[in-house]
Amino acid sequence: MTRSPDSRIIPGVKPRSVLRALAFGSAALAVGAITSAGPAREVDLEAFEAGNRDRGPNVDRFFRGVTELGSIWASVGAAGVLAATGRRRAAARGLAAASVAWVAGQGLKRLFLRPRPYDAGIEGSTLRIGPPNGTSWPSSHPAVLLAFVTVASRELGASRRARTALDLLAGAVGLSRVYVGVHYPSDVAGGLLLGKGVAAAFDGAGRRTAGRSLLSETRD
Repeated sequence: MTRSPDSRIIPGVKPRSVLRALAFGSAALAVGAITSAGPAREVDLEAFEAGNRDRGPNVDRFFRGVTELGSIWASVGAAGVLAATGRRRAAARGLAAASVAWVAGQGLKRLFLRPRPYDAGIEGSTLRIGPPNGTSWPSSHPAVLLAFVTVASRELGASRRARTALDLLAGAVGLSRVYVGVHYPSDVAGGLLLGKGVAAAFDGAGRRTAGRSLLSETRD
């Protein structure tokens, strides 16, 4: 049987995936713009003060540990573990998504140039880790982790419950960024939307190619 050529703009990428990626990206930009000034900015500051409030040494230790799960190096390590256990495709695509999220986050930081909470002189704020490089919006840590776990878990065929748990982990990393004093809640929201947008962009092409490969192997 002769297959008709793929008429899509990017072969193998579903239009729905492109639309979802654009929707998430647009929502992220809207969050950044709306919370840059006015009443939404005031709400963001109040939410930061609540999220940054001291909750004792045990909570400090917990969030200082959790927050590093969102670093690009944590994704590199996780990809290495997956590759070492024979899951190279999930490792490669997950790390690619994390890398795209990180690069996109760094670019947006240079566009928005929002000062970090500890640079903005917010009264009563507490910085609980070493000051990171770059500006505040969006938060790259939850973006990177969410992009990685969404794409990798999709490739691995993880259950809905497992995917939900990984989403919650990315959310916990986002909360930790506020608690340790390096991001506002709107930075975290923007980062999570960015991570979902990147993961949506990775949906379609990879699984379609994998399916063709498996089909050809079974026919040989």
